Amino acid sequence: MRTLITRTLVVVGLATATVSFALALPLRLPGAAAGIPAVARPIPYLPAAFIAGLMLVFLAAVAYELLTDRDTTEPWRP
Repeated sequence: MRTLITRTLVVVGLATATVSFALALPLRLPGAAAGIPAVARPIPYLPAAFIAGLMLVFLAAVAYELLTDRDTTEPWRP
C-alpha cells in the first residue's frame, strides 16, 4: 500500500510541476498576445503550484519511510 501511495504522490507532483511550468512559458507567436488577451497576462500563483509539485515529490519519500508495510509471512494479529 505504501508503494501505491508513494507512486501516486510522485506522479501527481511531477504532473503539477510540469503543467505549471508549461503554463508559465511565454508563447512567442506573432499576434497571439493581441488576439488572445489571456495569453498576454501571466497566470497568478504558478510559481506556488510548481513548488507544491516539487514538495509532493519530496514528500513521497517521507510517506514511504513513515508508512509501514505489513509483512505477509506473519499472520495478522489484532
